[in-house]
Amino acid sequence: MLINLSNHPSAKWSEAQADAAEQFGSCTDLPFPLIDPGAGTDEINSLAAEYLGKILEIGAGSDSVTVHLMGEMTFTCALAGLLRQKGIRCVASTTVRETTDLGNGQKESVFRFVRFRDYY
Repeated sequence: MLINLSNHPSAKWSEAQADAAEQFGSCTDLPFPLIDPGAGTDEINSLAAEYLGKILEIGAGSDSVTVHLMGEMTFTCALAGLLRQKGIRCVASTTVRETTDLGNGQKESVFRFVRFRDYY
């Protein structure tokens, strides 16, 4: 099973990303938490522990759990470490950014999914 812990619900993924996700089996969305930019290390670690519990609960009974983990970097790093300690695989989605200059200092960026890559 794939647990999608990101700000991008799997229902809105491109066909390429949805197809690539099939390798993990079923997909369950777990919305990424709002991270207070003023939060300290203790708060981030506490939130990571809370989400570890949620992931373990969602994945209970599954033969294999992989977490697609994308978002605020300090939380992501803390949670990835906890998940690895439990033997839970974590992946990131890689993309190519295609940017168009719209003039007047504005740009439009489109991100094209390439692959899932393991956290090491």
